[in-house]
Amino acid sequence: MEAKRRITDRRHWLNKNVVAMGFTSLFSDMGHEMATSILAQFITIELQGSAAFLGLIEGLSDFSSSFIKMYSGWFSDKLGKRKPLGVLGYAMTGFVIPTFAIATNWFHVLVSRVVGWIGRGIREAPRDALLADSVEPSNYGHAFGFHRMMDTLGAIIGPSIAFLFLPVFGFRNVFWLSLIPGILSVMVFTVFAKEALRVRKREERKFWGDIKGLPRRFKLFLLAAGTYGIGNFANTFLVLKTAESFVPTIGIMGASTLGTILYVFLNIGSAIFAYVFGALGDRYNKGTLLALAYLIFSVYCIGFVVLSPTVLTYASLFLLAGVETGAIDSTARAYAAELLSERERGTGLGVMSTIDGVGDFVSSTIAGSIWALWSSSFTFLYGSIFGFVAMAVMLMLHFD
Repeated sequence: MEAKRRITDRRHWLNKNVVAMGFTSLFSDMGHEMATSILAQFITIELQGSAAFLGLIEGLSDFSSSFIKMYSGWFSDKLGKRKPLGVLGYAMTGFVIPTFAIATNWFHVLVSRVVGWIGRGIREAPRDALLADSVEPSNYGHAFGFHRMMDTLGAIIGPSIAFLFLPVFGFRNVFWLSLIPGILSVMVFTVFAKEALRVRKREERKFWGDIKGLPRRFKLFLLAAGTYGIGNFANTFLVLKTAESFVPTIGIMGASTLGTILYVFLNIGSAIFAYVFGALGDRYNKGTLLALAYLIFSVYCIGFVVLSPTVLTYASLFLLAGVETGAIDSTARAYAAELLSERERGTGLGVMSTIDGVGDFVSSTIAGSIWALWSSSFTFLYGSIFGFVAMAVMLMLHFD
């Protein structure tokens, strides 16, 4: 194998690559969140589809994206390059999602969403590996924290733009409008992101062999992350809990508005604390910070069960959810990069992304079923149990 050659400056964590990938994610998330934030209304109102179709679209999209992540990460290791897969993935998402605008039935939306989410799957692990390749290990936390902060800001700005323009332009024009940030994301990544390492292609790399050969400590971390993922249902369940708790006192519209405001509050907190925890991870043990994040998840889940539903109480719980989300988003990737060597980084991050995706699907499915069969309290107790178990596994790994 040819010696690795640095082709980007890693001395400073906020270098051109980190900034470029940060703005790429901001524009990309702005674009697809602008479209997906109004997708449910578009399907049910404009296309006269049912909630079942929406569930099928969401499920198949997440399923398709999850399993492509593992292969794309491994392939970037085999190829010795990260950028081509990143460009392809951002282009697929940025150019395909806006075609919701020409959909005449729910199946057209399904095809566009699945293709767009496959693009997300293709780009994620190679991009994360490129980000880790671009900085020194002592700065992983800062780099991943900044990146997740920019990503979350895009997820806040996109729906806000959709909310403002939807009454004026309608669904289809908002979808076309989302093409602008999608194009910007591809342009920024293509022009400004550079390969951080160049390695000659390896002739003998086997997919399953490379996965089996991942480090033991990384596999233990995957056990903790997977356990957390099975319990960590979507944050939209927090909005649903808000509606359930406040409809009797302030009505449907009031409760819906409160839930939306608190959800935006959560995302703002997530953006801020993604960087805060990323920076802390460069000073303190990342595994300990992850264990703390799992504990925070368990605590706010219990809070939704035992605390009286007041606006102040729920604002505090949503803030804790923002802290936990930001901490996990930045610290988990930085910790994984720390446990992996450069030659296996894409493979390992791809496996982690796949486990995250499967966990999201499983946890939300189980949480929704528990909610429907028993009550919301049992859903939050379910989440808290898995959070405590994940914390215990992380502490075992820390003291291993």
